[in-house]
Amino acid sequence: MRSVPSQNNLPIRLTEERWAHIIEEHGELRGMQTMVLDAVAAPERILLGNAEEYLAVREVEPGKWLVVVYREGTEDGFIITAFLTRKRRQLDRRIQRWP
Repeated sequence: MRSVPSQNNLPIRLTEERWAHIIEEHGELRGMQTMVLDAVAAPERILLGNAEEYLAVREVEPGKWLVVVYREGTEDGFIITAFLTRKRRQLDRRIQRWP
């Protein structure tokens, strides 16, 4: 298990089980575990998800974004999933929480 601090300075966990799930569903992220953690620690922006989870967003190449979905509790949090997208409009429709 690895963790990084969120923008709220809470440790956000990425467990082996969650990482296995992420690369099973999104094989293109294989080998990008550090990039996923870095997106939470240093996002370009944070959006609000549908169920009060956060979406840390970083552009990985022109027109392509890494989105890491995570949840924060009172003392820590955890990564739910991550994926790559080119659908900027869908991201822009969400409520921006940071910066």
